Amino acid sequence: MSQRAFSITGLDLSGYMVKDGARTSAFYRDVLGLEPTTVYPDNAGAEYEFADGTTFGLWSAGDMIPFQQSNGVLFAVGDLDAAVAAVKARDVPVLMEHETPVCFMAMISDTEGNSVVLHKRKT
Repeated sequence: MSQRAFSITGLDLSGYMVKDGARTSAFYRDVLGLEPTTVYPDNAGAEYEFADGTTFGLWSAGDMIPFQQSNGVLFAVGDLDAAVAAVKARDVPVLMEHETPVCFMAMISDTEGNSVVLHKRKT
């Protein structure tokens, strides 16, 4: 077996490119209750650091990086029923609710059309 020059040790940051940083940041704050730890100048986005040290970010790169919708962030929640009720109360459509052998999920979209999954692992 060959020696690797490096190894991936975890995930430091995951995020989405957005068209409207202010609008999208407001969605994550007002609908999902995330408070940014970093806000970029000119409302170009924000980052949100969680207790476990991981970070989620939103970036409006203008013409520097082409916008494309993303799919795949799953936010852990303590009470999925309460989370679903809270987003519905803000008139955010729940696109899918699903149970697997290991978890419960509910999918919504942010203001840019990115998929956001509220996720609860089974114990």
